[in-house]
Amino acid sequence: MNKSGRVLALDVGKKRIGLAVSDELGLTAQGINTLARTRIREDIAALQQIAATYRVHTLLVGKPLHMSGDESRQSEYTREFAERLSKTLRLPVVYWDERLSSKEAERLMREGGASLLQSRQAVDRMSAILILESYLGFLQNESFSEQEPIPEPGEIIG
Repeated sequence: MNKSGRVLALDVGKKRIGLAVSDELGLTAQGINTLARTRIREDIAALQQIAATYRVHTLLVGKPLHMSGDESRQSEYTREFAERLSKTLRLPVVYWDERLSSKEAERLMREGGASLLQSRQAVDRMSAILILESYLGFLQNESFSEQEPIPEPGEIIG
């Protein structure tokens, strides 16, 4: 997988998709506006525009797993959505274990003094940032170590 270029991270939910994008060197993560879900075609079209605007090379999709590591119904839904998005955008998808990212995002928002309403509006974006930061950290550590291979598109890691 190409380590350079922008990565678009998605925290896919039924009502919203939290979004974050890396810088071009793949070193930092920044949140971008959360996408309010409408219809799947409109969602994909909006994500296609975002991917083009940021010149994205890889889609990073948070994979919601049970604490046991087993897939959930949301995992299946997320995978189906990501595969359709990947096919439309012609971009590789990497799935990243997102267990506890929403809880961590909520905690960070509370610690930052955000109101309950502000927290709810920003938690999806913060989750996407945390997922992306975790992935970028993995890639940066990987560049110093040859012990673990870089994840292949479609592989669940994290």
